[in-house]
Amino acid sequence: MGRKPKINQNQPKKNTNNSESFKKADNKIVAQKQPKEITRLRGMRDILPDEYRYGDYVVSVAERICRAYGFAKTEIPALEQVSLYERSTGKQTDVVSKEMYAFVDKDNERVALRPEATPGLVRSYIEHGLFNLPAQPVRLLWTGSLFRREKPQAGRYRQFSQVDVEMFGEASPVADAQLITMGYLILKELGIAAAVQINSIGDAADRDEYAKKLVEYFKDRKVRVLLSVDDKKRLLKNPLRVLDSKDEGTQKALAGAPQMIDHISDEARQHFVKVLEYLDEFDIPYTLNPFLVRGLDYYNRTVFEFCPEGEDGSSQGTLIGGGRYDGLVEFMGGRPTPALGWALGVDRVVLKLKEKAPQSAGPAMDAPDIFLAQLGDAAKRKAMVFFEELRVKGYRVAQNFVKDNLKTQLEQANKLGVKLTLILGQKEIMDNTILIRDMESGMQEVFDFAKVYEEIDKRLK
Repeated sequence: MGRKPKINQNQPKKNTNNSESFKKADNKIVAQKQPKEITRLRGMRDILPDEYRYGDYVVSVAERICRAYGFAKTEIPALEQVSLYERSTGKQTDVVSKEMYAFVDKDNERVALRPEATPGLVRSYIEHGLFNLPAQPVRLLWTGSLFRREKPQAGRYRQFSQVDVEMFGEASPVADAQLITMGYLILKELGIAAAVQINSIGDAADRDEYAKKLVEYFKDRKVRVLLSVDDKKRLLKNPLRVLDSKDEGTQKALAGAPQMIDHISDEARQHFVKVLEYLDEFDIPYTLNPFLVRGLDYYNRTVFEFCPEGEDGSSQGTLIGGGRYDGLVEFMGGRPTPALGWALGVDRVVLKLKEKAPQSAGPAMDAPDIFLAQLGDAAKRKAMVFFEELRVKGYRVAQNFVKDNLKTQLEQANKLGVKLTLILGQKEIMDNTILIRDMESGMQEVFDFAKVYEEIDKRLK
């Protein structure tokens, strides 16, 4: 057998207590396993409950007025073929060329998240043969989200909400005036003072002729030098888009430019005059804006925008915008169909709404009149059944069954501003009674449970 190795008694002993080392190692592992927080994408946002009520309020007012004018709710997909927007909106527009979320899916199809609603609604109108419906014109109402990869700003997000109305099969100028009136009434009911800017861009032949005159005007070097780099590019690709520019230099250059209204056909001019006569009859205030063209290629004749009073109609300031697009349905493969519509930007309208009403005093949606409080397990069970009875009968009632403390429940009832709090406790369960508390006076009385509805109705009148 070999000798055992000698142990040097003078050699310093190794530290066998590794608790500190293990602790450090454990902390390192925990740090490594700690998941990284996932945040929102740039330009996207969460709408929390306290703010959501504003958008909900705007949509509810808009939908109620639109339904009164005969517009029926419809839905379209969030995902469509890219070609739908390329054909309808135009490849040269920023909506398609720069802002659209487009990609090739697993089926090797080019698809896109909808950047605007009108093309999808036109496709739906054609695909489902809505021109055969007995009730004409066809009036469609849509609300939902749109997606554009724009530079985020106040009131402008990459996912945003709109209310959209479209009317198919009506060429009369009264239809133009009616849609403008609807937009005016919606903003008026919301308490937002807005000015209507309106113009006529004529028909396709008118625009082609006018575009030549606009290019000729900008051949003057003294004028052309004022244009921004982007607007010089637009002048080459789509001259009318220069009119839509918000650049300060371009605006100065346009001061002496020929006006579209002076270069439209007699038929288009007569149509526009009729629209203005109807607006005068409806007592809708408006301002003629000779350089308003809207940013999309499919518009013709009447175009309009609603901007907050005192603002210049910048892209951020426009609350509602729309116009006629009489050639789009045929261009998209349908039969010749006059059409028109507008879109309301919910996010921008909400900004205006919040300017005039602080967050704490915003629109209250379905504010409750009654709070149902309970104390004890037996009372909680009965209260849950009673709450559902109240809800089904149409009473606006609130509760917080996860709380057992009566004081906490009464504090919540007070914050909600209810008129009455109904209280069920162990004693009330045994006596088949209920306690009704008047939240304004603080007085409370006991009533026979069988007569509770009679007493509630009397107090809520």
